[in-house]
Amino acid sequence: MSQGRGSASIFMVMATLIPLMCLLFLVEPSNAATYTVGGPGGWSFNTKSWPNGKTFKAGDVLVFNYDSSTHNVVAVDKIGYNSCKTPRGARVLRSGNDQIKISRGANYFICNFPGHCESGMKIAINAA
Repeated sequence: MSQGRGSASIFMVMATLIPLMCLLFLVEPSNAATYTVGGPGGWSFNTKSWPNGKTFKAGDVLVFNYDSSTHNVVAVDKIGYNSCKTPRGARVLRSGNDQIKISRGANYFICNFPGHCESGMKIAINAA
């Protein structure tokens, strides 16, 4: 029985589709949540309690919306959070619409404009 051209193209399609289908089963679906820090009011004063009652997971995304002429976002360690001091070499975000993927464990963020962190413009999040 002779095989036509159609058989070769079906073989090529199947040889491509089977590995792709296997990859789909191996890839873990992303269940990351996106949170707007501070809710509708955005990243502002007195957001320190905003995380209360929320459950965060590693990979979740925090969206910081704020007026970039008067605020910023700095990821700090626990010492920086407690002292409201920006560690040397810390990355200061200034876009007004920053998105940060959180990691497992403690995550700390402050605004380092003078007096802002001390006025409650900081959050501590523990991600599972």
